[in-house]
Amino acid sequence: MEHLLAKRVKQLTPSTTLAITAKAKALKASGKDVIGLGAGEPDFNTPERIIDAACQAARDGDTKYTPSGGTVALKDAIIEKTKRDSGLVFERNEVMVASGAKHALYALFQAILDEGDEVIVPTPYWVSYPEQIKLADGEPVYVDTNEDTSFKLTPELLERAITDRTKAVILNSPSNPTGMIYTKEELQALADVVLRHNLLVVSDEIYEKLIYGDATFVSIATLPNMRERTIIINGVSKSHAMTGWRIGYAVGDATIISAMTNLASHSTSNPTSVAQAAAVEAYNGPQDDVEMMRQSFEERLDIVYNRLEQIPGITCLKPQGAFYLYANAKVAATESGYDTVDAWCEAVLEEANVALVPGSGFGQEDYVRLSYATELKRVLEALDRVEDFITKRAR
Repeated sequence: MEHLLAKRVKQLTPSTTLAITAKAKALKASGKDVIGLGAGEPDFNTPERIIDAACQAARDGDTKYTPSGGTVALKDAIIEKTKRDSGLVFERNEVMVASGAKHALYALFQAILDEGDEVIVPTPYWVSYPEQIKLADGEPVYVDTNEDTSFKLTPELLERAITDRTKAVILNSPSNPTGMIYTKEELQALADVVLRHNLLVVSDEIYEKLIYGDATFVSIATLPNMRERTIIINGVSKSHAMTGWRIGYAVGDATIISAMTNLASHSTSNPTSVAQAAAVEAYNGPQDDVEMMRQSFEERLDIVYNRLEQIPGITCLKPQGAFYLYANAKVAATESGYDTVDAWCEAVLEEANVALVPGSGFGQEDYVRLSYATELKRVLEALDRVEDFITKRAR
């Protein structure tokens, strides 16, 4: 029945992350002790106060349809949260609540892209950016970054990638997969190019609460004249350990937000009612649990990064945020007898029973992504296994 499939789905690239996850699950099912380092979610449970708010909402009869763009209570909570964190002030018609930040991104690209429109995507990128652009008949334009720029887009690289078909540029800070964060000065240099070419910035800020060391988070929307040129994408998934609740949001230009809301009304109707009530509590309640999780991740980062540095053939810039390590494993793969990091990752999974995410899924073939959003003891055991695998193969 393949002849019935639309061209838009035929052009999608299979998810490397999902392929590794499926293989890891199959090995686990066969009795293997597999340690997965691909998790893109906190290993903490959602704080009790948030769960209680959802339960109370259900008991109070808050189980009906809501407005497509989110409840007034949640929009107001997002407005207050945004004002509290960045000083930016938005109105309700500039806020759209979605069924996760991924859905907000999908609705945005559907709302702004026509066939042939280009969106600049810095590499490495989160796996769904290019696919969502393709699904909107747009064209992702990849701009490769490297360790010399800490995997961050520069104004020179951005300028060279712009054509008369460029409509938007994606910025993800802190980044998935690298964990790198743009400074205010770096953002201003990019903003100058954006304003000169009248582009839209898609600012994915989902990891904004997971910041470590002396790094600080700045939204590009806070810079002069950039509020009107930025759509902020965010949500409660990473900050409040609520990945399964599926609540994200977009804030920005009212015309774009209205179009996104209209699209959602014909696709998802509305985000889950009790999940929205939970998100209201997440933003309006005390934020001690958010800081506790942040501190825990920072402690893990320091330990795991120091351990990773000891593994031969692997190098890594220390991330400033999120909960991933993005490591160059090309030498390790070669010395282990493999031509590609993808093949090396597959062997590590099959023989050492450690699931890593190949960098090819993020647009860079020499790298791997490791998540430390899991029990520290298990992460360290996984790294021991990887080092043992490399050492034995090299011999």
